[in-house]
Amino acid sequence: MINLVLLGPPGSGKGTQSAKLVDKYGLKQLSTGDMLRAEVSAGTALGQKAKVIMDKGELLPDEIVIEMIASRIAQPDCAKGVIFDGFPRTEAQAEALDALLAEKGFPLLGVVELDVDPQVLVGRLKTRIAETEARGDAVRSDDTEETLVKRLKSYRDQTMPLIPYYREQGILTSIDGTSPVDIVSDAIESFLEQRRSGPDRKISNGGPG
Repeated sequence: MINLVLLGPPGSGKGTQSAKLVDKYGLKQLSTGDMLRAEVSAGTALGQKAKVIMDKGELLPDEIVIEMIASRIAQPDCAKGVIFDGFPRTEAQAEALDALLAEKGFPLLGVVELDVDPQVLVGRLKTRIAETEARGDAVRSDDTEETLVKRLKSYRDQTMPLIPYYREQGILTSIDGTSPVDIVSDAIESFLEQRRSGPDRKISNGGPG
């Protein structure tokens, strides 16, 4: 089983790499946002509890999110492992996820950080907007430099502290997300294969190798 956390700022290529890992290893990509919407739509007890909190405009407490994940990873389509997308976002959530997976007997195999300079991401956004406008298509309302800068700040403040947290565990590798897609994919797969062949091996400070 491969349980993996994929970290990276918005626009770093997490979605592209997740899709490749799903195809290669038969993993299930889990987005907490998608899971939450499914629970609310299905009217489950957990979904009802979450809806009350969200309707008040409040953030869901970590225990509800973890309860949702615990329920989801027990489903048959997660049997080969999961890619955690958008979770954990904080060290408290990371600790809770570690405890949950340890209890299940399938701890994280590894954590991959896609490292991309924020200015590169802003440049990519400007190019995408220009190409969209050149085609005569409408630009998404949230596809703006202002929105991206806010999301990058949120990532830097909340999620980047997870990098030293996982590095200390020896399960993190940092990969240059500006490299060609296939180069990034090869680096991730190499890292995972090393982890699978030697789960106690310490891999840190930016590289499978």
